Amino acid sequence: MDPVIIVGAGPVGLALSLALAAQDVPSVVLDESPGKEEPRPARTVVLRADMAALVERLGCATLRDEGLRWVGWRARRRRQQTRYVALDLGLGVPGDDGAGDGPEAPAAPLHIPQHALARGLRDAVARQPLVTLVTDSRVDTIEQDAFGVRAHTRGPAGRWWRGSHLVGCDGARSIVRKLLGVRFPGRTAVERHAVAALRTELPWAGEALLHRQPPWRGVGEEIAARPLPDGVWRIDWLLPPRGDLVTPDALVVRIRETLAGWCEGTTPAYELIDTGVYTVHHRLARRWRVDRVLLAGDAAHLLGAVGTQGLDEGLRDVDNLAWKLAHTWHHPDASPVLLDSYQSERRAAVAGLLRAADQALPLLRGGGGLRTILPGGGRSHDTLLTDGHLGRGPLGALPAYPHSPLAPEPAEGRIPVGTPDGAPVEDVRVTAPDGATVRLRDRLGRGRLLVVLVAPGTGVWDRRHWVSAGVMPRLAEAVEALPAPAELLVTEAYPGAPAHAVLLVRPDGHLAAAFAGVRPEELHAAADAVRGGSEGAEEPEEDEADEAGEEVGADAGAEAN
Repeated sequence: MDPVIIVGAGPVGLALSLALAAQDVPSVVLDESPGKEEPRPARTVVLRADMAALVERLGCATLRDEGLRWVGWRARRRRQQTRYVALDLGLGVPGDDGAGDGPEAPAAPLHIPQHALARGLRDAVARQPLVTLVTDSRVDTIEQDAFGVRAHTRGPAGRWWRGSHLVGCDGARSIVRKLLGVRFPGRTAVERHAVAALRTELPWAGEALLHRQPPWRGVGEEIAARPLPDGVWRIDWLLPPRGDLVTPDALVVRIRETLAGWCEGTTPAYELIDTGVYTVHHRLARRWRVDRVLLAGDAAHLLGAVGTQGLDEGLRDVDNLAWKLAHTWHHPDASPVLLDSYQSERRAAVAGLLRAADQALPLLRGGGGLRTILPGGGRSHDTLLTDGHLGRGPLGALPAYPHSPLAPEPAEGRIPVGTPDGAPVEDVRVTAPDGATVRLRDRLGRGRLLVVLVAPGTGVWDRRHWVSAGVMPRLAEAVEALPAPAELLVTEAYPGAPAHAVLLVRPDGHLAAAFAGVRPEELHAAADAVRGGSEGAEEPEEDEADEAGEEVGADAGAEAN
């Protein structure tokens, strides 16, 4: 069968090729660049814990050596610290001392230069025989029929390429999106930032900082400092929306004033490594799928204001799409509902983040009240921004798909657990079929459903004593009979789940359903729903679920085609 064609060799395109290869799907990655990453230390990305784990599973080795997980997050306003959040590195640290959100600390994000992330993914691609990376290849024509897609590239390797599907991961100025005629409405220049990467010593080693209304002249209304390895920091200064250009001399003044303000009036020694100015746009493609051609990453959405992370969301596109595309590739008669669900799930999730950011921006920047606008808006501005940066609250919560076309129908044996239906499952320890104890997240990304039995006490017994006892034989038989490949795992406990509960988890780690005990027929029906229903089902006339967030921002009619 023809490979999947991926247009664009940025982190999203490279990650998608590796995620497909992990599920035995070949791909051709068409890269219009020469294939070399230009080092830009001031251009960095923040990955939430689950997306950092995804990238590591794909074989990217640079995260450990060139990325840094923060140990804490500080929020300051004028001269006062307003919030401190200890971040969980997997060591069971306490929570924050702010509003009392409970004892559990958020998982630590990982901060890494984007060129280092891309280089690590390219190295992983070079080791993967199922991925063909073709440089200096710019797509100029796309044709598709009922059986596949053809793409023509110009350049030294100019030719026609044939694929089963094509995914445009070619960035904000996506050629694929333009060739499809898909509109890209939204808002231009939502935020502007001056950025510097420098090596120095600050008082908060390993901790990130958000400083609002600093009491020094000439540095602006908001500064963020994020640490990297080897004493390097990325510092961002929020700029006025329509301010003057930032000259090198003006940026040096900002650096010196900021460092002096943080270091008791004395500017510490520093080495300026890289600088830049970047502008944040908010846009959302009207369609993410046109028959056999799909969009992902910046080709489908742009976001990044008030703490939201564009690349992190692009990798979530990969996590959502890869298993669905792999199943469709291996099963050409698969229900079209499965691939349709990529657009309805991911587009609605990103639209929700954009709506929250658009609602919060004038209030956060203008100082107005939040209570009547956002859920939980009575909390402080600093808390709301912190939650956006750390992946919680209305600006940063992990995506959930409760209204997905893949959601199983209600059933008598369904029960609620600590994770809502459609939300990402907790990364609990589980016993794998070979007897090894691993994290649940380690079993994701292989295209298989996961069936998790909650069995207290199994951790103190050798697996051979309980694998053939109690409900295990009946459950193993039910898992073997499921309509899609599945793996049976056992955990001693899961938040909110009673003993003998059975959880059905999608290949991307979202909870499909939880059951009270072993219910083979209900489990089978839920697994069938997760794969989109019976093979060869008729395609729906129109996908209504993607209408959420149809317009983004006050000037949503602005186009970027």
